[in-house]
Order: sequence, then C-alpha cells, then structure tokens
Amino acid sequence: MIEKNKQVDHNLIPWVIYTEPEIAWVGMSEQAVKRAGVDYKRGLFPYAATGRVLAAGTPAGSVKIISDANTDRVMGVHIVGRSASELIGEAVTVVTFEVSTEDIAKTAHAHPTLSEALHEAALDVDNLAIHKVVPRKH
Repeated sequence: MIEKNKQVDHNLIPWVIYTEPEIAWVGMSEQAVKRAGVDYKRGLFPYAATGRVLAAGTPAGSVKIISDANTDRVMGVHIVGRSASELIGEAVTVVTFEVSTEDIAKTAHAHPTLSEALHEAALDVDNLAIHKVVPRKH
C-alpha cells in the first residue's frame, strides 16, 4: 500500500535536461559524495560501446554510476546521451530501493539496447564491463 502524506525525497526525483544529447540524473553527484566524505566507487560506460547507438548513429554520451564502496549501494546515476530521459526510470528505481551494483550486474538486460549501458556501468564499478575497451598497460 502506498503511504499517504509522505515527504518528498528530492534525491529520488529524476532530473532531465532535454537537450541534444539529453542529460538525466538521480541521486547524488560524484562531487556531493566527495563532500560528504563517503568512500565510493565509480563505473563509467561510454554510449559508443553499445551496438544500439552505433547502429542509430548517435554514439555521443555515457552512463556513470556512483556507489558506496563499503555497501555497494548505488548512490547516484548520471546519463548523458540519446534517450537519457527514458533510461533514467530504471536508475530511479535502483536508487530508491537501495539496489547494489552487483544486483544490476546480475539483472539481464536485452541486447542490443540502450539499457545495456546501465548494466555495463554497474559492471565497470568493479572493472568488469564486457563491452568497454580498456587500454592495455605496457
């Protein structure tokens, strides 16, 4: 049952800027997490590594996930790119229900889709992204 008269948590509101490319976020920014003194991890996945945006010819953008380094709870998600306004909904659910990056990584995402970028960013928190090109160390 939905609680009535509950206070609005502005940290759980999806913010969207309808530009080209779109910008969307929910939760804390990396700067806010730093200011709060929270030990955190970051996963970043470029749109250009997803087949869907490459096929559409719109490879500009990325998904960034900020998670608590101790609990793995997702604290913020930031998306820049095509359909960011559509993708932020899953991220709002993730932040609202204190989902971990491991939970996102274990959740199947259809291929090829834009939502895979969120999945890959979650994997990247632990340097496990499947489609991200990582430069070799010499």
